[in-house]
Amino acid sequence: MVNPQIFRQYDIRGVVDKDLTDETLYLIGKGYGTYLRRKNLKNACIGGDARLSTPRFKDQFIKGMRETGIDVIDVGIMATPVLYYSIWKLKTDGGVMITASHNPAEYNGIKMNKGLQSVYGENIQEILKLIQTQDFETGEGTLSTNDEMHESYKDYIVAGIKLDRPVKVVVDGGNGSGGPYLPEILRRLGCEVKELYCEPDGRFPNHHPDPTVEKYMTDLIAEVKNSDAEAGLGLDGDADRIGVIDENGKMLFGDQILNIIARDFLKNNPGEKVIADVKSSINFFDDIKKQGGIPIMFKTGHANIKSKMQAENIKVSGEMSGHIFLKDRYLGFDDAIYVCARFVEIMSKTDKPVSRFLEDQPKMFNTPELHIQSTDDDKFNIVAKVRDSFVKEGYEINDTDGMRITFKDGWGLCRASNTTPVLVLRFEAITEERLHEIQKLVEDRIKELS
Repeated sequence: MVNPQIFRQYDIRGVVDKDLTDETLYLIGKGYGTYLRRKNLKNACIGGDARLSTPRFKDQFIKGMRETGIDVIDVGIMATPVLYYSIWKLKTDGGVMITASHNPAEYNGIKMNKGLQSVYGENIQEILKLIQTQDFETGEGTLSTNDEMHESYKDYIVAGIKLDRPVKVVVDGGNGSGGPYLPEILRRLGCEVKELYCEPDGRFPNHHPDPTVEKYMTDLIAEVKNSDAEAGLGLDGDADRIGVIDENGKMLFGDQILNIIARDFLKNNPGEKVIADVKSSINFFDDIKKQGGIPIMFKTGHANIKSKMQAENIKVSGEMSGHIFLKDRYLGFDDAIYVCARFVEIMSKTDKPVSRFLEDQPKMFNTPELHIQSTDDDKFNIVAKVRDSFVKEGYEINDTDGMRITFKDGWGLCRASNTTPVLVLRFEAITEERLHEIQKLVEDRIKELS
């Protein structure tokens, strides 16, 4: 019937016509529709990204939902944040996005919402069980279309941003679904914009659509360095992850982008909490305290962070992967298009170049996110064994999400990915030599206990 492995922690994702077929989408549509009906919910909107399989998959999902009695509004091909905006604007009970986000072209997937909250974890497994047992509601849901959300979304963002001066940027849309939105929004705000790959193309012919990985941003880096642009802005395949390149062609990590936005936020909101995930630099957590805020280190994962934000009314959050969530002056979900606009607004308030925005922070040496292959069965056990071994030896351990071991001069992270069969590692220290020492300590322990 369906491959249970595609039902992941935060969404459903798999290879087109292998893991995901027309029949699979139809059944998942029935499962999601039943999930909503049994919570006394009655309607949902649905959108999809620019992948080649998306239109037919969207049609099959709609068919499944309608057969459970859900009234469906098809809002078209769009970026994921525009789908979230549609849920809010149209006041629907649920929302579905057909997308595989930053995955390669042969993938597709499904992100499901109940209101503006992600359906994730146990709730995704609940939908899987409904499908496995064929335990579906029946009904005759209606279908309508609404093509007004694209312009409404752009108008909403433009109305909420004000630039103090024109800013010159390069935008790399990655041939994803965010390209038709961001350049126009920035131009309407008064920016000068050079576009790269902003035409949606589900084959992703120019580069893999992930702006947080430097090797995929080489064209954007070259364009920024060879022009007088003040920054480069990158979007992933469905425009919920942001990448930023400074005027010298250097990439900013997700925690640095969040840090810059949080500083601006805390100027007018002292004492507010700001969340970053466990992969983030110690510089971030120290700086939030210094700026008068309260830093919270939390689990990786956009659904985890959105839930925490709602529970504690937190207005600014983000993670290393480039998902940044703003409830300050906005709606609280991860929207790279809006975050780009906010970043440009911050740039417009100063003549200082982006490369100097965090120049007062200590110089740290760190790795990008590193992966060690494991299995879905083993990965959590290995992390637990590594954590327990360091706890026994008296090391300072944060186990919010896996194991983050802290020293006076650096830290190391080992956590199990929630979405793939890998261990995720990251390391940081005050010298390159110390960075290698911490990395070796943790990696040797993983080998020893695997």
